[in-house]
Amino acid sequence: MTEAAAEPGSAHPVRHRDRVRRTRTAVRLTGYADPAPVRAARPGRAARRRGLRLPPVVWDSLLPALLLLHIMTMRAPRELPAAVALTAALALPLVWRRRAPLTVFGAVAAAAFVQWLMDLQLPADVALLVALHTVAANSGRRGTLVAGAVVEGGALLACLRWAAEGAFPTLFVAVTAMVVAAAVLGVNVRTTRAYLAAVEERAARLEHQQDQQARLAAAEERTRITREMHDIVAHNLSVMVALTDAAVHAQHRSPDKATTAMLQISETGRQALTDMRRSLGILRTGEPDAERHPPPGVAQLETLADQMCAAGLPTRLEVQGGHAHLPATVQLTVYRLVQEALTNTLKHTPTGTHAKVRVLCSAEAVAVDVTDNGPCPPPSGVTPSGHGIPGMRERAAAYGGTLQAGPLPGGGWGVRTRLLLGSSGAASA
Repeated sequence: MTEAAAEPGSAHPVRHRDRVRRTRTAVRLTGYADPAPVRAARPGRAARRRGLRLPPVVWDSLLPALLLLHIMTMRAPRELPAAVALTAALALPLVWRRRAPLTVFGAVAAAAFVQWLMDLQLPADVALLVALHTVAANSGRRGTLVAGAVVEGGALLACLRWAAEGAFPTLFVAVTAMVVAAAVLGVNVRTTRAYLAAVEERAARLEHQQDQQARLAAAEERTRITREMHDIVAHNLSVMVALTDAAVHAQHRSPDKATTAMLQISETGRQALTDMRRSLGILRTGEPDAERHPPPGVAQLETLADQMCAAGLPTRLEVQGGHAHLPATVQLTVYRLVQEALTNTLKHTPTGTHAKVRVLCSAEAVAVDVTDNGPCPPPSGVTPSGHGIPGMRERAAAYGGTLQAGPLPGGGWGVRTRLLLGSSGAASA
């Protein structure tokens, strides 16, 4: 309970209404908030709603009861038995009008015809209009037309027999208007009910589609995070392992080199933590680290090449064309492709291997070519299993490119791809 609600004399009613509104919004959106404040917000309306929720058969029984009470109190004793019997025959079937509208209409129409034959006027004739309304609200067009024609025929017979001299046209028009109004109101109820059902079905379908889209988006986000974590962890751990081996070998012969390698290990670990915070910080609103450290791009490839050189893989970088027009997502893709290719070279080639990275930027596409002079794979041609190359293919496919990874004709291994920017990429830039 809020402070404004606890104090009746609070001087801030607007703040109180805002808090109540936020509480209701939280209940609707999350479903986990305590529903007690919402239930206590409108106790009077909830009580009235519970009081009005009577079974339909109770409402349908009110009109027959009133008609019978009226006949029993207003008719003369000599006409009472016939009037009560005909009123019961006309009104009592209305209790079941929702379950069997056509059957009830037939029973009421038959009772009205008997009444006409007995030349006895009764207020219970209104039951014909109620039965017609029910047929129009629950049956199709054909049933409504047939029921309306039957009631209109009965109206014509009643006006011919009971209309005063000279009053037939006026009476017949008035009765016809009531018949048409009952039928039209019933059709309107049926149309409204069908419209609401269609709206509910559409809302349920849209909700289902939104749930599916949310699940697909969550799956894509999990895939993206998994791919990013793989690139970050695999690359930095490979570099740290290589630097650790170099430090172990140099700790006795060259302590200065060992110290430099250990400092580079520390820097690589910090960089890995920064990359992980940046990748996961996108998921959290207001994460400052994601703003302080933008995602890496083409400009950071030089730092990556220096890092690989320090880890024992001499790397030569060549970037042609301006990359300032490239969107951040494209630059991140280029960076991850080069990072994964160099990491695979560092892990699977012996000492002394050299790598070359060539990036060609244009307005329509970005070509990435990473090669090395390491030994070729075994004659079977089976590449090492893992998630690196499939992840690179997924990144390239996101921009309409295909990845080619395999041995080179003159020896070594190469990774080539071409990312298509198209009009959307240029626009976003």
